[in-house]
Amino acid sequence: MSLSAKKTNAVLLALLFLVLFFASADIFSQLIYRSELINLPDLSGKTVDEAQVQLAEKRIRIVTAETRFDSRVEKGRILAQDPAKGSRIKPRRTVMVVISRGSEQIEVPRLEGRSLEMAAQILRTAGLRRGRVSQIHGPEAAGRIIAQDPPAGTIVGRSSAVDFLISRGKEDERYIMPDFIAKSSESALRRLRAQGFLKYVVNYAWYPDIGPGIILKQSPVAGSLILKRNEIHFEVSR
Repeated sequence: MSLSAKKTNAVLLALLFLVLFFASADIFSQLIYRSELINLPDLSGKTVDEAQVQLAEKRIRIVTAETRFDSRVEKGRILAQDPAKGSRIKPRRTVMVVISRGSEQIEVPRLEGRSLEMAAQILRTAGLRRGRVSQIHGPEAAGRIIAQDPPAGTIVGRSSAVDFLISRGKEDERYIMPDFIAKSSESALRRLRAQGFLKYVVNYAWYPDIGPGIILKQSPVAGSLILKRNEIHFEVSR
């Protein structure tokens, strides 16, 4: 073999050695890199201190990106993280977390004296909701709120319910139905109208040996408790 051929072979061997060396070095570095990657755990529900302790050995730093109201997670606990759980990251990297501020605190508005419809609208706007509704007779106008629970000014969490006691208005006065049997229908109706009873029905029927205009049947019967809005029925001789 000539001297020039030997030099050429030597150069080729040197180039081959360099290619193999750098290729193996790259593979080796990739293996080292992969061995250093950390599988990021789920940090949700933990405090920042708890998460920092868990990742201290892996040299990962925890930084709070923001805080957010959330009724599902206790105040001061981690809501979300970036990178997400299961991500593979290198040591000395930073994980950004979102911290819960707990339930949003809302002051209950004063709703006494308002209608139930208006109160429900105010509650929706405030981030609250209508709870149980009870009714009772009272001096207030019918349909108006007499009382609320929790009281106005109470601090509650978002979506809390407010219960109401609603007025049914003044209770109707009750009267005892008089006995109008065998009385003149004209005088009976005059008496009822004078006392505010305006709902009555008069049916006429033929009765032998009885003069016209005499009440022979009535409903409700004498002695019954009646209201002014009740309808009274009479059967009168023709």
